[in-house]
Amino acid sequence: MFNIVLVEPEIPHNAGAAGRLALATGSALHLVKPLGFSLEDKYVKRTGLDYWKDVDLHVWDSFQEFEAAMPGKKMWMLSTKAKQSPWQAKFSAGDCLVFGKETKGLPEEMVKDAGDASLRIPMAPGGTRSLNLSTAVAIVLYEAVRQQSPEW
Repeated sequence: MFNIVLVEPEIPHNAGAAGRLALATGSALHLVKPLGFSLEDKYVKRTGLDYWKDVDLHVWDSFQEFEAAMPGKKMWMLSTKAKQSPWQAKFSAGDCLVFGKETKGLPEEMVKDAGDASLRIPMAPGGTRSLNLSTAVAIVLYEAVRQQSPEW
């Protein structure tokens, strides 16, 4: 249904949880190198449980390689520095939901270049500066799925 893209993920638990979310929504999971872990890592497999083998998983050497393989696909860039929220976005099946690494997020230039396709999950002022990566994936992914009104 959608393409979940983790650019340079560092924590295996988040990749495993994103894999489960991909499987639960009929989406694909794309991991862009370098990865901060091995895909053989027991933590990835533990978080993905016995579902990991069923995940539609793609691993890319660079974001440019990924982008070239997705001509015509909308790229939504998720960042705490964006202005628009996912509730304002109009998602379409096949869109790419792009998330950065846990410690730094996406490069500012990617976010800036995306313009209105940059999204920020709203958070109460004075709370936390960011959410866990797999939590952020779940929030945005399920808003996108909700807009498609699947009859599951």
